[in-house]
Amino acid sequence: MAIKVTFPDGAVRDYASGTTGTTIVEGISKSLAKKTVAMRWNGVLSDLSDPLEADGAIEFVLRDDEAALELIRHDTAHVLAEAVQELWPDTQVTIGPVIENGFYYDFYRAEPFSEDDLRAIEKKMEEIIDRGAEFTKEVWSRDEAKKVFAAKGEQFKVELVDAIPEDQDVKIYKQGQWFDLCRGPHMRTTKDVGKAFKLTKVAGAYWRGDSDREVLSRIYGTAWASKDQLDAHLHMIEEAEKRDHRKIGQEMDLYHFQPEAQGSVFWHPKGFVMYNQMEEYIRRRLNDAGYKEIKTPQLLDNKLWEKSGHWGKFRENMFVVPDETPSTEGDQPEISADANLLALKPMNCPAHVQVFNQGIKSYRDLPLRLAEFGCCHRNEAHGALHGLMRVRQMTQDDAHIFCRVDQIQAETEKFCALLDSVYADMGFTEVKILLATRPETRAGDDAVWDLAEKSLGDALKATGRGFEIAEGEGAFYGPKLEFHLKDAIGRSWQCGTLQLDFVMPERLEASYVAEDGSRQRPVMLHRAILGSLERFIGMMIESYAGRMPLWLAPVQVVVATIVSDADEYAREVVAELQARGIRAELDTRNESINYKVREHSVGRVPFIFVAGRREAEEKTVSIRQLGSQGQTVKPVADAIAELAAEVTPPDLKRKAA
Repeated sequence: MAIKVTFPDGAVRDYASGTTGTTIVEGISKSLAKKTVAMRWNGVLSDLSDPLEADGAIEFVLRDDEAALELIRHDTAHVLAEAVQELWPDTQVTIGPVIENGFYYDFYRAEPFSEDDLRAIEKKMEEIIDRGAEFTKEVWSRDEAKKVFAAKGEQFKVELVDAIPEDQDVKIYKQGQWFDLCRGPHMRTTKDVGKAFKLTKVAGAYWRGDSDREVLSRIYGTAWASKDQLDAHLHMIEEAEKRDHRKIGQEMDLYHFQPEAQGSVFWHPKGFVMYNQMEEYIRRRLNDAGYKEIKTPQLLDNKLWEKSGHWGKFRENMFVVPDETPSTEGDQPEISADANLLALKPMNCPAHVQVFNQGIKSYRDLPLRLAEFGCCHRNEAHGALHGLMRVRQMTQDDAHIFCRVDQIQAETEKFCALLDSVYADMGFTEVKILLATRPETRAGDDAVWDLAEKSLGDALKATGRGFEIAEGEGAFYGPKLEFHLKDAIGRSWQCGTLQLDFVMPERLEASYVAEDGSRQRPVMLHRAILGSLERFIGMMIESYAGRMPLWLAPVQVVVATIVSDADEYAREVVAELQARGIRAELDTRNESINYKVREHSVGRVPFIFVAGRREAEEKTVSIRQLGSQGQTVKPVADAIAELAAEVTPPDLKRKAA
């Protein structure tokens, strides 16, 4: 029986049923066949060796294609597992998924792996790649798979076979004599993996994330299509380590964390200057954009969270307290069984609806933009906490826009324009947009989601911006736009968001009086630009390596003396700087000027005004700028005037122009 195969250029050719992708590509071009490692059959990534049984569309995946990168990493994980078992045959393999920029594989053995083992494993992996063993797929019965893995002592694989749904095949992929349970697909041979990979670290992990189960050794690695890509990635990692905001934050004396307040920031004076500058900047931008700032309670009754839907969705991430004083008569505090429960808010949206609901709203009142620098708490796991990037207490530049359906497009356009302007002021111009669609667990029916996704997609298209679809990654109450920006070393950060919500206004009974006198539900746009102030500041510290834009620098200039004879002059200079709104500090310590310069450079102070006997006599300063080798001498009045013009925040500078 013949089947019809459609090619990307629209051409249609007949082939015998059961023909493989390999046969088809080899019949087209031997050179193309050498570069091809997989295929898409009817849009699904598949093994090139799969037989084609019905009509369909084919697209060949070349090793240099972006789509092949996941296959390279997947196959590298299999090569890693084979290498480990060749070196240590008593090791059991468990799972080895692809992750961002690489892969990992979990192993079970009596003695955990160490970083010292990685080089030997890499060498064995290179040997396996050189063998060029073909990846072949077999489908086994469930009983056969369990029997074979049990005989090998692979008890974790037996468990995985049991977990495969009854309606799915048990697929086994072989590479030479070694084989693994895997859904696939794979490339043609181990040689297709290439040698642009590196094992990066060893960590511990629980089987299936269960702390009551076995402890596994997890080996992480990264893999790329070429050596140049690998080198660029490793350089980025090296740069990222140098730019770690936790290290720089300590060097700049910005903040600290301690066990008594897990995941909450202790802001130091210098760090809080930066924090306040950021908050004041975004507050001015929101005021100019027509937002009204409000403040809502930290603690809210769980009945409100139940009504909004957050109690069922986010309960495990909420800090809950009883609305009564616990009894202290026993050894442990006790609360009554019928005590009302309160929760520290993990987000601001239900409280903002309560503000909207006060009084009667007319269609003329919309859009109503309510903003809050709301302090939120989320009960993140201790192991997930990471400096400023993942905290339990955070403040968001949060706002909610209540509008009519016909206003969605205009509000989306205004938000995108504001977001672009804010990011440009922060030094970020490369922004990628994702439209995240309905998740598996969600509120509202499909008709509401159809309307919400179409409305948000159409509104974004109207702005002329391109975007990608992130299937199933929307919020539980509605689709959202995610804004990912790229930092100085090429990393992507998800910061801004715009979420379209028809569900919560319905749940919390928000309404307005329409032009015809009827009661209508407003549309709710949840939006943030910076997101969490803590995380955005951490991201900026890393992107700028601590050398913040001058208007954000905690200390903008230090006046440092060479000799004590210049101390009084230096005090006068600092006073004049501070009078001009410049954040200036005085350093008259009995230390050498080179020592002072080194110390303030580590603290990332942008400018150092050096004052000695001559400068005091001539009313000048020697200026050292962070990152430059030389220095310039200027009259102090000119130096202060120039600095005063530069320290102005970008939005105020535009207004003054």
